[in-house]
Amino acid sequence: MNVRLKRSLVFGYTSNSYTVASYIARCVQLAMVMEVSAHPKPGNVDRTHDYEDTRFEHFLASAVSIYPVMENAANSKDNKFFPGVGSLIHSAVRESANWQNGGNAHFGAFILLVPLAIAAGNIFQNEHEFTIDELVSCAHDIVKRTNTQDAIEFYKSFETAKVRVNPVDEFDLQDIGSIDSLDDDNITLYDLMEISKSYDMIADEWVNGFKRCANCGETIIQCMGWTDNSGKSKLDVNDVVVYAFIKTLSENRDTFIQTKFDEKTADYVSGRARDILLKFKPQETGFDAVRLAVEEFDDELLSKGINPGSTADIVIAGLFIALLGGVRF
Repeated sequence: MNVRLKRSLVFGYTSNSYTVASYIARCVQLAMVMEVSAHPKPGNVDRTHDYEDTRFEHFLASAVSIYPVMENAANSKDNKFFPGVGSLIHSAVRESANWQNGGNAHFGAFILLVPLAIAAGNIFQNEHEFTIDELVSCAHDIVKRTNTQDAIEFYKSFETAKVRVNPVDEFDLQDIGSIDSLDDDNITLYDLMEISKSYDMIADEWVNGFKRCANCGETIIQCMGWTDNSGKSKLDVNDVVVYAFIKTLSENRDTFIQTKFDEKTADYVSGRARDILLKFKPQETGFDAVRLAVEEFDDELLSKGINPGSTADIVIAGLFIALLGGVRF
């Protein structure tokens, strides 16, 4: 993708590594806050809907809590004490858990955001601008260089986050004893994602170069770039996020739904999103043409306890990319 992310557009103060890292970490936080605030976002927590045990405020607390972790990730290039991708994911999970009692708020998002933040920090320290393709290519190179210690730290984070996962025959993510097997077999974190990619959309992003994240980021940048004669965006930023969510859901089977229910349910939900998307022409009709349909879809999923959590994680990563590109509202 040739959309360029320009430091000169968004970075107007002293160019040292810590300031770059601070900027990137704030983009991460804002992306997380924007995603959870968007409404109506079918099936998920937003500013008008809570779950019984997990509230909107829990997601806000999680987003605020991980600033130091993401700053550390973005400042990794010249840091000889860099803790590694797995350790950073585990640290983000711990920070999130320490600041709220709503359970697993952003685990999948952390898996995507950590390597993307590292990549952004590495590139921004040397280049004033780069394309989305260059960003995700750098992130892909980073995850391919993960090691066994990263895998071990990642395993530990599952117990901290209390994450629902699919059982697997080897290296069971629900069995902390699998850590010994990881070490014995020299299994890296990237290897674990290879094993999981067929049934986990987040793992598949690692293996296939963060393509969904890149597509979502480009969608948001393009939609926010549609302006009227006065230069004002034609679309409300909330509606752009909802559109990106519906579009991503329509194009992908949400594996969080698949894990919680089954493939048939996940495919049904994506089919419903595709039906809405056929009527959703953002630049022509705006959001009003489908607002009622999206609200009805939201009510249906909430009533059935169906939440497209993996889609939300992709949208957070897409928002992060768009914010790096200078999107403002």
